[in-house]
Amino acid sequence: MSVRNLIVATGVTVGLMSGVAMAAGPEVVSGPGADPACFVPWSDSTSYFKWPAKEGPYRIAVVNGFVGNVWRIQMIQTAKAYAALPEYGDNLKEFKVVSVGTDMAAQLGAVEDFINQGFDAVLIDPNTPKGWDRVIRLANQKGTILIAFDNQVETDKMAGVAQDQVIMGVQGGQWLVDHIGKKGKLLEIRGVPGFSADQERHDGFRSVVEGDGMDFEIVEVVGNWAPGDSQKATADAIAAHGHFDGIFTQGGTNGTVQALIDAGHPFVPIAGEGENLYRIQMAEFADQGLKGFSYGQSPAQVAIAMKEALAALKGEPIPQLVKIPNPTTTYDTMEAGVDYFPDLTADFFAANAFPPCGLNFTAPQLMAQTGDDEQ
Repeated sequence: MSVRNLIVATGVTVGLMSGVAMAAGPEVVSGPGADPACFVPWSDSTSYFKWPAKEGPYRIAVVNGFVGNVWRIQMIQTAKAYAALPEYGDNLKEFKVVSVGTDMAAQLGAVEDFINQGFDAVLIDPNTPKGWDRVIRLANQKGTILIAFDNQVETDKMAGVAQDQVIMGVQGGQWLVDHIGKKGKLLEIRGVPGFSADQERHDGFRSVVEGDGMDFEIVEVVGNWAPGDSQKATADAIAAHGHFDGIFTQGGTNGTVQALIDAGHPFVPIAGEGENLYRIQMAEFADQGLKGFSYGQSPAQVAIAMKEALAALKGEPIPQLVKIPNPTTTYDTMEAGVDYFPDLTADFFAANAFPPCGLNFTAPQLMAQTGDDEQ
């Protein structure tokens, strides 16, 4: 089930405002909501949630799942950097970040623990899209606001912040077709199995390259959105299958490029993620045949979820699902200092600015934070 199918308004009232509204969950209302330039509803039919206003300062937690790649570490750094700014931190009584690994039971337990401790809002990067009904009911009983981000959950009863993962796959697939034609051998490097983002990008990519008139041989491997894993998966695929005409990867893209270099494989068109090191490679090797397309799943979306939670706690309506635009750039359009940072060789994601939300995180801001739990 794609994110796009999660946000069709049902017209079902999740809870009614009353003297016990905090135990009933949010009221479903019509828009517009708070800060409409930032909190853009997913579609015209997206409903809005409204909770009774609470007085601050607030207790807010971020519950991450998988943490074994650069994106997740930078997401945690972004959350900490935003919480440290006076504009946000002045509204906080307590702020915590925990990473629980890929175990769903551990993530559910962590969220429930924060709810039972009386936290006002819990932001979640879900390990899986299913199994959240019990937690949502508990949050509604206790008056805790839940917001999913990055990956999403299969429900219209939890707020969410997301980029269109299906469109990312479509964009990458179409870019490859435009640059190599309608036939050839493609390498598809997937993310972490079981995550909705991985499945949706895969579905979008395949909808293009397996569409009418296409004649591709596709080799599929798992790279876990991590440079080291992607490098090994690419190297193994080259050793087993020989030459590829194009590559679609969900992450760890700079590892994939390094595997091509190590194997002596000619550079080919690559549709990859928004890592700064990949974009540096795009610039460095463009005249040697590396035609690169880079889409951005921004770690900074956690800050949008934090900003939205603050608005909701103050009683302002928010969309049930906020749609964040997918920033993209290509080897022949990107600009140094804007789309990538050639003097910064640390592994990080370059797309961190959302001007409509007043958010623009610099590399020094992020690097000053750790990716460890904030207890």
